[in-house]
Amino acid sequence: MSEHAFAVLRHLSDGRFHSGEDIAQALGCSRTLVWQAVHAIESELGLTVFSVRGQGYKLAQPFAWLDVASVRAALSDTAAETYTLAVAERTDSTNSQLMARAGNGGLHGLVLACEQQTAGRGRLGRRWQARLGAGLTFSLLWRFNRGVAELAGLSLAVGVALARALRALGAPVALKWPNDVLLDGRKLAGILIELSGDALGPAAVVIGIGVNVADPGEVDQPVATLAQAGLTPDRNQVLAALLNELELVLRDFDRDGFAPLREEWWRLSAHQNAPVRLAFSHGEPLDGVACGVADNGALQLETAQGMRTFHIGEVSLRERR
Repeated sequence: MSEHAFAVLRHLSDGRFHSGEDIAQALGCSRTLVWQAVHAIESELGLTVFSVRGQGYKLAQPFAWLDVASVRAALSDTAAETYTLAVAERTDSTNSQLMARAGNGGLHGLVLACEQQTAGRGRLGRRWQARLGAGLTFSLLWRFNRGVAELAGLSLAVGVALARALRALGAPVALKWPNDVLLDGRKLAGILIELSGDALGPAAVVIGIGVNVADPGEVDQPVATLAQAGLTPDRNQVLAALLNELELVLRDFDRDGFAPLREEWWRLSAHQNAPVRLAFSHGEPLDGVACGVADNGALQLETAQGMRTFHIGEVSLRERR
């Protein structure tokens, strides 16, 4: 991508016309490089730029950047003390960046949000990418006193935090085991958790979260957006709301584990007592009725062979029709 694309986009983000000559002068580059950057903004970042002779370039819509100061202003006092915030224009993966820091003295509560990921990924290695500005993508480094062995149910706890925040914003979301947030049965947000540490503790965890704010463009699964729920919130406000709830839930989880959140998670479940199908990386799928989650976050399934429990891993859940 043109190295000037983000710099030119910052000039255009107010939604007004700017001449190529003025942009080139401000950036100390040629008008040809500005033209190439505009082409990259359209072809690689997915934004529409109008070009009018005699007036210059103009974004079809103003672009609101992620901004550390705006997020901090909306954090609770305890969250503001807990988090260290950073925003990147472009990186390979916020999770990868924080995993590299997890074993290298990275700060507890370090949050990295990003405008564009070049190698974003979801659970089971799925690719996760969206049109610039359409999504909210961030990762959080959290250090637990408990060991890796005691972190079962963490992805479900994170789901509860996201559901609390998104419902407060006005999106009537539900949770899908083990780590998706649904709106009208389609994926609105996803969670990717990566662990490092000892079985007995302490443990460093990187929690990656992606939320569809507006139409993400072409993706490989049915998705929902906050815009479809009639919401057009500032992404900075959404990020602050999520971080506020995450601070509360993660602090409680470190002390008490998932058990106190178990009933709340089940009330938020999209598949309460519903027929579902579990697909495995190896072997035949299994049909049953979802009837609860255990204190460790495992799914409880009533099957033809009786009650069975399934732990998070290479398992995918689908509604059975």
